[in-house]
Amino acid sequence: MHLAEIIRKMSLQYLDEVIASRRYIHMNPELSFREYETAAFIIKKLEEYGIDCEIVAETGVVARITGEAGRSDKCVALRAELDALPVTEENDLPWKSSVPGVMHACGHDVHAACMLGAARIINEMKNEFAGTVIMLFQPGEEALPGGAKKMLDANVFGNTPPSLILAQHVLPGLHAGETGIRGGIYMASGDEIYITLSGKGGHGATPDTTIDTVVAMSQVVISLQQVSSRFAPPNIPTVLSFGKLIANGATNVIPRQVTLEGTFRTMDENWRAHAHEIINRIATNTAAIHGASCSVEIRKGYPVLYNDPEKTILVAGLMEEYLKKDKVKELPVRMTTEDFAWFAQQYPAVFYRIGTGMPERQLHAPDFDIDEQAMLAGSGLPVWLAISYLLR
Repeated sequence: MHLAEIIRKMSLQYLDEVIASRRYIHMNPELSFREYETAAFIIKKLEEYGIDCEIVAETGVVARITGEAGRSDKCVALRAELDALPVTEENDLPWKSSVPGVMHACGHDVHAACMLGAARIINEMKNEFAGTVIMLFQPGEEALPGGAKKMLDANVFGNTPPSLILAQHVLPGLHAGETGIRGGIYMASGDEIYITLSGKGGHGATPDTTIDTVVAMSQVVISLQQVSSRFAPPNIPTVLSFGKLIANGATNVIPRQVTLEGTFRTMDENWRAHAHEIINRIATNTAAIHGASCSVEIRKGYPVLYNDPEKTILVAGLMEEYLKKDKVKELPVRMTTEDFAWFAQQYPAVFYRIGTGMPERQLHAPDFDIDEQAMLAGSGLPVWLAISYLLR
């Protein structure tokens, strides 16, 4: 029987257990860097499968499987995430979140469960390959500085650096059983912007005796639109958006302080650094015109996600063998961020997507869900990619 057929058969055999694992994780979500019970569940399952594993970066898990078909220094790594989001679930399902205000709305429960299924299959097939497969169950993808960075700082790979690291992520825009991929720059960098304006507050009926921090901050918001519309090079995708403005005065009270929070995203690291200077200058100068003082904090987040072009071509070809050519789609660039980019800065990396089969249930939304049959490809494809790569 062909290798791909063996993997497909085993994926189908274990699908019910993979779905059960996903439902358990979904019912018991934990926020970034608090995934203690999730990590314990992952370890329990891996030990049931006879796979050695250990805790890394406090709430992450790393497992290693060494092939027994000879000796090889070749290594491939697979990554899945464990953390949930501060979202209140609106789905009415038997396995809906049991934790108020916390939900797996980004599919990390799917990723972790599929990785468990893949780990079981790879371990049962270790006589078929030489080399090492490292599986990273990563904490804190949704919060800076990112669990990927914490794992790297903990020297997660030790003396076995991967020559390829892979990550898969659900995408509502694809059908169940479809996958998507793009070489080169795929996802944006992401930085958090915090601006505080301060000035003499006072009575709204006598604005001439105050520093109107509300008007000043309103002008800051408008002026900063120039960052993407006038300062950004036209060939570099750039987004600057603000989602939180707090002016805690009253109908007749001009507050002494107004705060603004937003996100800056782009696809070029040099422009990113320059844009930070421009944001600071525009905000500070605009505030000064109104007589207000200004504090700008830019928390640098994840870098641009770059898929190794040669490895992407290889992975896309393997995907076509496993899923058929019409199931592999070329993806457009996205302005969303992904901390897998930290891994991609140090090792040849490919980040790809698998379809959820539910295009109306979007990521990070309170009604996010998937067609669980998508997990058939989600658990089998990483096995095929990892073993095929080691056999080359």
